[in-house]
Amino acid sequence: MATDVANELKEVDSVEVTTLMDNYVDVLLRNSPGITRPPLAITGTIPTDALLAEHGLSLMITVKRDTESHCILFDCGYTKIGVPHNMEILGVDPRQIEAIVLSHGHMDHTGALHPIAKSLKKSIPFILHPDAFISPRFFGLDDGRRLLFPQTLIREDIENAGLKIIEKKSPSLWIDSMIAITGEVERVTEFEKGLPNASMERNGKVEPDIILDDQSIVIKIKDKGLVIISGCGHAGIINTVFYAKKITGIDKIHAVLGGFHLSGPIFEPIIEKTIIEFKKIKPEVIIPMHCTGWEAIKRFSEEFPSSFALNSVGTGVNFT
Repeated sequence: MATDVANELKEVDSVEVTTLMDNYVDVLLRNSPGITRPPLAITGTIPTDALLAEHGLSLMITVKRDTESHCILFDCGYTKIGVPHNMEILGVDPRQIEAIVLSHGHMDHTGALHPIAKSLKKSIPFILHPDAFISPRFFGLDDGRRLLFPQTLIREDIENAGLKIIEKKSPSLWIDSMIAITGEVERVTEFEKGLPNASMERNGKVEPDIILDDQSIVIKIKDKGLVIISGCGHAGIINTVFYAKKITGIDKIHAVLGGFHLSGPIFEPIIEKTIIEFKKIKPEVIIPMHCTGWEAIKRFSEEFPSSFALNSVGTGVNFT
């Protein structure tokens, strides 16, 4: 039976998002309304160790409703060491995680999955699209070469790590119906074409990889609208917003954050079209991360000065 997200998604009182991994770290950023930066020194002494950044994404998401508080992990960064290291520096206890959600099957979102699973000391759901397991997948270069994506998701290894694999293509609700996962995102815009140089092998044949496993998280905040959290946005960040509105029946968008995948020569030409659509959507908060790219981040900061926030490893954002 399909999940009726529009009728069953519960409002929450607040959402807290802590960045455990992103492409950028800056310990000198200042706090601002709703945004907390990690302190340079907790005990009066600047530490000898530091937060790490890498080309990856991992977000701790906490939802609160009445007296309830629940925590999930969205993606696991690139390397085995980055997210666990940052958790320790930030004082994050992985045992509070109730589920792990994977945005898609690329290595920069799966890297620390096994170390994190080991640290949980319990079995929890691992929610992903079935296509996340597809291998081999390739990234094409201009000179005709194909780079092989590493296979980081092996079903047997994940099960042996104690995680309960749950594969979903359609929208689903989690954590007492307080968190929606989009499943496959409909592609409706004319300018968002996915990753055109990506391919995969299926049934012995190489075909274009449109990355159907790309999915995002949607949360409804009381009186404010939707918070939409994207891993890479390979389906298109505007497509993702449109689909979130469709499955929830809610037009008001409070915040959009995560990877928008607008970096490099293939995607920079659609930055302005993306900005035009965001101006129609009018989110109160925009926080581009990870694969969004410097050119796009700069343009978002220029066009949305009151909504834009620069992200950094260790940043905490509180939506209430």
